[in-house]
Amino acid sequence: MFNKVMARKPAMPGKVYGAPGAGYSGFISMMTAIVLIALWFLITGMGWIKPIFLPSPFAVYDKFVEALTIGVANSTLAQHTAASLGRVMGAFLLALITAVPVGILMGVNRVMRGLFDPIIEFYRPLPPLAYLPLVIIWFGIGEFPKVFLIFLAIFAPMAIAARAGVRSVSMEQIHAAYAMGASRSQIITHVILKAALPEIFTGMRIGIGVGWTTLVAAEMVASARGLGFMVLNAAQYLASDTVIMGILVIGFFALLFDMLLRYLERMLIPWKGKV
Repeated sequence: MFNKVMARKPAMPGKVYGAPGAGYSGFISMMTAIVLIALWFLITGMGWIKPIFLPSPFAVYDKFVEALTIGVANSTLAQHTAASLGRVMGAFLLALITAVPVGILMGVNRVMRGLFDPIIEFYRPLPPLAYLPLVIIWFGIGEFPKVFLIFLAIFAPMAIAARAGVRSVSMEQIHAAYAMGASRSQIITHVILKAALPEIFTGMRIGIGVGWTTLVAAEMVASARGLGFMVLNAAQYLASDTVIMGILVIGFFALLFDMLLRYLERMLIPWKGKV
């Protein structure tokens, strides 16, 4: 039985050997989601868990409709979503235009690597809540500290991914470009940067996920709107239907942005995994 499970599938046309893990997994993912939702209906419908701990899907849907129309926590769901999207996307774009160049410089220049590597590696493992009080002391309780906190969380993985992409470029490619008369700047822009793009996109995907993870911590700072604020406010009143609804909305947008980055990656890096 074990041998049958572990047996390799026939190779795809044009391939000599089938790659481990190759194949379409979308159907399995869809079935997993269906099973989890069915279990949710079953558990809540049979009353195995009290609604205060796990409300039914119908209760969450009703709260979603209420949030869309009437609103919760003094704002509609659209207003909460717009506030959170502005913070996350602002921090992501700021990290994109700073972390990627810093990561590339760290990969091609030992001085820059020596300057930035200790700083990034020191704060990268720290949870955002650890330096949240310091951010509040430095910048107050306005909008900027929320964006800055998310920016810090996104910056480290994006910079590290860019640096790893630069370091993964083969010396044969660099030597071949030099042999054809390329200058140092042309090597960086046409060889190193293009070869590092897959790692950079991986860092972007990790960064946007970390950004949504940090959103709740950022909106603890004197917020009046935002998905994270909505979830925290509902938790104070044990409104678990609002909490789960907010979590689902945050998860939806995080998944949406991840799928968008995957699409851009396929469009801009069609050679990934083929060379």
